[in-house]
Amino acid sequence: MRLGIALSGVGSNMLALAQACRDGRIPADISLVASDRSDAPGLARATELGLPTATIARLKDEPRDAHDARLRAAFESSGVDCIALAGYMRILSAHFVAAFAGRLLNIHPSLLPRHKGLHTHRAALAAHDREHGATVHFVTPDLDGGPAVLQGIVPVLPDDDEHALAARVQRCEHTLYPTVVEWFARGRLRCDVAGRPILDSELLTVPRVIRFDAEGIRRD
Repeated sequence: MRLGIALSGVGSNMLALAQACRDGRIPADISLVASDRSDAPGLARATELGLPTATIARLKDEPRDAHDARLRAAFESSGVDCIALAGYMRILSAHFVAAFAGRLLNIHPSLLPRHKGLHTHRAALAAHDREHGATVHFVTPDLDGGPAVLQGIVPVLPDDDEHALAARVQRCEHTLYPTVVEWFARGRLRCDVAGRPILDSELLTVPRVIRFDAEGIRRD
């Protein structure tokens, strides 16, 4: 499989995916790491790993559809079979999402449908949630609303602040995302004609779940 990755920041999930590809856990080659920011640390890290990279920055006054058309062209020219959004901080147009329907994944730092959007760790603490985590889902035009495939659940501790909780969630993300991309690469995961996720020939009406302890170690 040829995997594309889009990021805007540090790129820790990109690194987790790249490591899984190098280790053979994901039978895929990363054909492009694209960013909307030339100064994104994740882009520099991808370059250090020898991965193909591209900066597709949004130009001044450029409509979103025009920017996304350039991003789409970059991924299509690299021959991607699947795109993983790994901290890509722009909302993608409906045209872009439709072009990669059933092949576009995202990881969101909350237990969707709870806490969509930004500042999810702050929201979880404000809501006094006892559990928090991350969700890998297929992308649809509905922001953070695509069908969920896998969730990682971590405990919220009494003395947690945003930084501590974010670090715990990020550790579980580095297990979740390679797992789902591996399922896709091996043909175990797909979407049906209605856009619903199918895993091992079973319709996923609710996401699979992995539980982690406070140290980020799987409990199952």
